[in-house]
Amino acid sequence: MLTLIFTAIFSVASLGIAGVVNYQLQAAKKRVAVNSALNIAEAGLNYYKWHLKHAPEDFYDGTGAPGSYLHDFTDPEGGSVGKFQLDITAPSACSNTVNIKSTGWTNEYPNTRREVQIKYGKKSLADYAFVSHLDAWFTEGEALHGPVHSNGGIRQDGTNDSVVSSAVPTYTCTPAHGCNNVTKPGVWGTGEEDALWQFPTDNFDFDAVAADYDDLLNIATSTGIYLPQRGLGYHLVFKNTGRVDVYRVTKLRNPVNYQDTEGKSHRGSWDIEREEPHDTYFDYPLPAVCGIIFVEDNVWVEGVVEGKVTVVAVKLPQTQNNMRTIVISGNLIYNQKDGSDVLGLIAQKDILVPLYSAPANLEINAAMMAQNGAVYRPYYSSSYSPYHLRTAISIYGSIITKKIWTWNWTGGGGSIISGYQTTNSTYDPRLTYGPPPGFPTIDEYNILQWEEVTEK
Repeated sequence: MLTLIFTAIFSVASLGIAGVVNYQLQAAKKRVAVNSALNIAEAGLNYYKWHLKHAPEDFYDGTGAPGSYLHDFTDPEGGSVGKFQLDITAPSACSNTVNIKSTGWTNEYPNTRREVQIKYGKKSLADYAFVSHLDAWFTEGEALHGPVHSNGGIRQDGTNDSVVSSAVPTYTCTPAHGCNNVTKPGVWGTGEEDALWQFPTDNFDFDAVAADYDDLLNIATSTGIYLPQRGLGYHLVFKNTGRVDVYRVTKLRNPVNYQDTEGKSHRGSWDIEREEPHDTYFDYPLPAVCGIIFVEDNVWVEGVVEGKVTVVAVKLPQTQNNMRTIVISGNLIYNQKDGSDVLGLIAQKDILVPLYSAPANLEINAAMMAQNGAVYRPYYSSSYSPYHLRTAISIYGSIITKKIWTWNWTGGGGSIISGYQTTNSTYDPRLTYGPPPGFPTIDEYNILQWEEVTEK
């Protein structure tokens, strides 16, 4: 009888212990499945980062059609141990980011799932404070805050607090930059932060980052503002209400003599004398989704920007003799410098500051790109005194210029004889991954944000 009693007690205890062990085993296996599901989900993100590196414009996992995409996750021997499902939100025409959600699970526990989401983004061209295809000279009165690069040489007599890089080991410094055609290092000058000077570095391919004018035109005609060629061009005055006043320019001031950065002399005018309100786009709201203003003519800009917008001055089809220019005729500032207000200026030819209309102390908040020309203030002689010599110019954003850039001109003794006597260029770091709509991008995709959406 005692044997039977103890046998029964032992059996019950053994079954209880076995149940507890089995429960603990299942719980441990469940915990392993939970962790494995996260690893599998992350593997899905890594797979698509690899995919984008080899096919940067494919957001359909090679299928050509939108949808969720299911993949097996295999062990080193090739056996399937789980699956991940990808849901991809492609970048819009005005965005440089792609969102990918990956859901992972094991075959043993298909209902135990982990979801992770990642945001990838390409750097915009506005990642630089200044980029030039040709040689550049920063004089003693010029301060640079942010990365600077030239495909040619750089004479740096100003101040800089970030990298100043050149794509060449040496170059010929010409009289235009205060030299007598002598060979100089890629970056040189009297600037004190030479520890941040780098040369030679990679060449910057301007052709590879050309703005897609056809895409920008399509966006403007469908959801933005499109202004065809008419008369002398258009004048845009941005307002802190998120709206813009558009004028037709009907007359320019009397022509003056000036010189461009290539040493060519011109006679003409970039200052407005008379204009009239546009019958459709006066006090017009800026496009809310993808703010593109496409102008097939010269365009003058100024005012306070509230929102995100890019102004494009382009004549299509493009030829050497019909390229369009953007003129900054007054202060051009953001209502808030917190990333919510962003302005892009993309000119087919030049972006310039005129003789009369721009103030003596000028502030420009924008990412500026002269696709085939220069960002500059022309040389005006002292015969136009006192307008030929201005006080200060402050840039908050970026300058991308194909040809020689300058805000001022120096005489034989090194003193400034035309343009702005003091310049200050400050890089806007928010433009790297939050650029103006439709602004060109560079580099491959980088991780901007990772988060776990949920655990099931």
